[in-house]
Amino acid sequence: NSIRRTLRHAWRFRARFNTRQHCYAVYKGLIMITSQIQATLPYNIKTVWTTVTDIKNYHWRSDLSHTKVLNKYQFTEYAKNGTPTHFTTTVFKPYSCWEFTLENSSISGRWRGIFLEQGTSTLVHFTEEIAAKKFCLKPILKFYLRRQQKLFIKDLQTYLQKKESKCKS
Repeated sequence: NSIRRTLRHAWRFRARFNTRQHCYAVYKGLIMITSQIQATLPYNIKTVWTTVTDIKNYHWRSDLSHTKVLNKYQFTEYAKNGTPTHFTTTVFKPYSCWEFTLENSSISGRWRGIFLEQGTSTLVHFTEEIAAKKFCLKPILKFYLRRQQKLFIKDLQTYLQKKESKCKS
């Protein structure tokens, strides 16, 4: 049943292949900005899933200085400037869906990643819903999210490409 639901969501997202969307929602009285990005990666779903969900292996991420795993459900990422962002996993369905809440001194929100196998490739669809805690950040939050999502996909593609070329040599 949950797999059917995930596939239904994935098929809906498929129509907007490789697009970014931004919209606004209200959650707990805060204006949340939603940003979505999709990409088809020419790697099997196990490789993509393992890379994205392995918190201890953060070195491929150009925006992080280090990470800390607190327990099975919570972890903290530290940006290059030292800002910690705290995450709590809410859904973890291997090779299918990963969701968590996130919070730091400037923003709070949630993130969802849908992973769909397409032959030997993997379709990833990432959705981020974020609210700014500081008024001065609200005008630039949409651009910040877009930049972060683009960077994440770029870093992921670069890492997987290097990993594959090492295996071939």
